[in-house]
Amino acid sequence: MADEDDLNLPRAAINKLIRETLPQVRVSNEARELIVTCCNEFIHLVSSEANEICNKNTKKTIMPEHVLDALESLGFGSYVEECREVLVECKHVALKKRRGSSRLENLGIPEEELLRQQQELFAQARQQQLEQEQQEWFQQQMELQQEGLAQESNEALHTMEENG
Repeated sequence: MADEDDLNLPRAAINKLIRETLPQVRVSNEARELIVTCCNEFIHLVSSEANEICNKNTKKTIMPEHVLDALESLGFGSYVEECREVLVECKHVALKKRRGSSRLENLGIPEEELLRQQQELFAQARQQQLEQEQQEWFQQQMELQQEGLAQESNEALHTMEENG
């Protein structure tokens, strides 16, 4: 069952698509299941055909052009133009995202401000480390003092026992 679910579209995604496409219409669970089944079958059909086209071209990776050719081959040519437009848009968004995520200037914060913030964080980290080291030193001193008092107390007790 888990293997079969891995090969299907998530039901939540299909349900969201149904709600967005038909906001004023109530769709029964049976109809939703049928839509999910049809979507999965369509994807399996197109991907299998794209795989065959890919193999015929002696390629190892299914490319967008293989999928578009598969749509054409299966009689879904009317979808090809819209798919091309979506492909161009997806490539544009992906490129913009890659470029945008790797540039500091797109953060909207000047480099000098970023440097100042970094220096401030370093100073805070140094202060925290110093405080932690002081606390550890103080703790060690307290332990040593307690050990010394315990030892003096034992010696005094031992001396009293010898004298007493």
